[in-house]
This record gives sequence, structure tokens and C-alpha cells, in this order.
Amino acid sequence: MPQTVLYRFLIEVPEAAAIWSALLLLALGVLAVLVARPERDDGTDPVPDPVAEEAARRADLRRYADEVAVAAAGAAQTARRRREQWLTAHDEADRAWRAYDEAEAAARRFAGAAAPRTPRTPAEYAARERSLHHAAMAAHWRGDLSARQLTDVLAHRNGWDPRRHPAEQEIVLARAVREGRRAGWAAAAERERRAWRDAELAAEAARTLAAEAYAAADALRPALAGDAVAPVQGRDEAAPTPVPAPAAVPGARWRPARAG
Repeated sequence: MPQTVLYRFLIEVPEAAAIWSALLLLALGVLAVLVARPERDDGTDPVPDPVAEEAARRADLRRYADEVAVAAAGAAQTARRRREQWLTAHDEADRAWRAYDEAEAAARRFAGAAAPRTPRTPAEYAARERSLHHAAMAAHWRGDLSARQLTDVLAHRNGWDPRRHPAEQEIVLARAVREGRRAGWAAAAERERRAWRDAELAAEAARTLAAEAYAAADALRPALAGDAVAPVQGRDEAAPTPVPAPAAVPGARWRPARAG
């Protein structure tokens, strides 16, 4: 038995030593290769591919031209809509001015009228009150008096005195209508000014984006022309049509509302 153990020890130990020696030599060889040929990491970039870079540049140009063209078209549509809004506000301001001018002329015409003398009796005062209420209701239905002003007339407050003669009531009513129309014209003129400012800003934005879209399409044309001159070998490829630049909406010339 001791001889068998000794025999196996003498046989297997050299084999294990040979295996470990082989593995050690293999590891040393790999290490030597890595040391002899280290990985290049000197910070230098790989040589760029001109064809790939040109293709990426053209793709960026096309994408940018498309995006700017869409933005320019939207800005042009917005500018047209703002111009239409300004034209509507301008017409409203003109109508408000004409209404105020008519009320001003009526107030001046009534200002020179003298109220005749009538007997001051209860029946006369009742008739004057009915006349005031009737005139105020008619003015309200015409849109010359607001609901609040009509309430003041019916409540006999804020200067509305039913004891005055109907001629005097007409003067007071004409002045109230004139002031109401003046306020309406002032509000319409302010809306027109705001609409004009918005239209000018929208038109300027449309002009800027249209110029940018034209520049982007113009920058894209040389690349497309190069593609058309040098088609891919084996087939003919027509150059794609450049993205057209939308026309800029001309700015409207503002005519301010009349002041009086």
C-alpha cells in the first residue's frame, strides 16, 4: 500500500506540474503580447469619412429646410388672419366714429332749443315723466342707452329729473347718447390699435421666417444639384425639388381712426 501511494505521487505530480507550467507560459505569452502591442489611446480621432459627413450634412439641411418652410407657412397664415382681424376692427372703429359724429351733431342741434313754458300741474308733471320714460325706452331699444342708464332714468337718479320739460329732457338724453357713443368709439379705436400692432408683429415674423426658409432652400440647392450631376451608378435619380419659401405677407398700412 505505501508503495502504491508513492507510485501515484511520483506519476501525478509531474503531470500537474507540467499543466501548471503550460498555463503559466500561456499567461506570460498573452501578457507579453499586450505589453508589446498596447491599445492606442493617444487622443487622436479616427479619420473621418467625407462621404458619410456629406450625407449627414445634406440630411440636416433637408430637415432644417422642411421645418423652416412649415414654420414660415404657419406664420404667413397667422399674418393673414391678424390682418383680417385688423380690417374688421378698423371697420368697427369707423362705424363707431360715424355714430359718435351723428350723436355730436344731434346734441349741438338740441343745445340751442328753448323749452316752452307750460303750466306746472300734477298732470303736466305726470306727462313729463311718461315722456321721459318713453324716450329713454326708445333710446335703449335703439342701443343708444345701456341697461344701467335706463335703470337710472326709470329711478330718476344721476341727473334724470322727470319734472323737466320734454325739450330739456331731449337735450339731456342727446348728451347721454353722445357720451355713450364717444366711449364706444374710444374702445373701438383702442381695439383697432391693438389689432394693428398684432398684425404688424405677425407680418414681421412671417417676413423673417420666409427669408429664413428661402435661405435654407438656397443652401440646399447646391447639394441637390450635385446629386443630379452625379447620379448613382446603375440608375438615374432626379434631384428632389427644393423646398419653396412661402411668400411673406405684406404689412398693412394702418390708417388711424379719426380723433374728435
